[in-house]
Amino acid sequence: DKMVIPRIVNSINPLPGDHIVEIGPGEGALTELVLNKIGNMDVVELDRDLIPLLKIRFVVQDGLSIHQADALKFDFCSLQQDENKLRLIGNLPYNISTPLLFHLFDNNHCIEDMHFMLQKEVVDRIVAKPGDSAYGRLGIMLQYYCHAEYVFTVKPGAFRTAPKVDSAIVRLVPHDIPPVEIDNFDEFSKLVNHSFTMRRKTLRNILKGQLDAEQIETLGIEPTIRPERLSLQDFATIANAISQ
Repeated sequence: DKMVIPRIVNSINPLPGDHIVEIGPGEGALTELVLNKIGNMDVVELDRDLIPLLKIRFVVQDGLSIHQADALKFDFCSLQQDENKLRLIGNLPYNISTPLLFHLFDNNHCIEDMHFMLQKEVVDRIVAKPGDSAYGRLGIMLQYYCHAEYVFTVKPGAFRTAPKVDSAIVRLVPHDIPPVEIDNFDEFSKLVNHSFTMRRKTLRNILKGQLDAEQIETLGIEPTIRPERLSLQDFATIANAISQ
């Protein structure tokens, strides 16, 4: 939809001097508007058949650098040329969106912000708060790395061909300093993952063999609570206690 693309670009707010990297430009619908605003940008595209189309479309603009690569394996920080951090944009395929986000979190130190279109269900999970039905592992882990903001919904009719689900734009801004202190990140990650594979059980049952009810209470957390009501800080507190 020709009306939706400018709205996406406005939410990104590309400015001259920004180092923008687009993941999966496709035929360049979003690329064109962004490139016109800033003059230079990088795109990472896996599909070899799309590379010639992009080169033809942008033949008169020499500011587009095309990288034929798998975004899941691509070293995004290798594109950083100066102190300017990267601004990432893109319409991410549903089947790789979660692993790609976690790959990008490993590159957080060179990223200023990210604006992605994802399936609305995924964005709901990203921005969910404790007690929300969509709250789970993805939202908690993402909170550790980034501040997340739901920007707007994109209906199926905006696409050619129309998908069967709604999409949404999300803005992710990496934290300069993590919002919680974690002694052992692997322990924290394992705890979050384990908790949501048993999300209908109480914390006391989930932590059986690691912490008893009395120990959980000393942390200021109710042992009969279920994981979907625990905050990021609660998970960090429990993981640190387990690691001691």
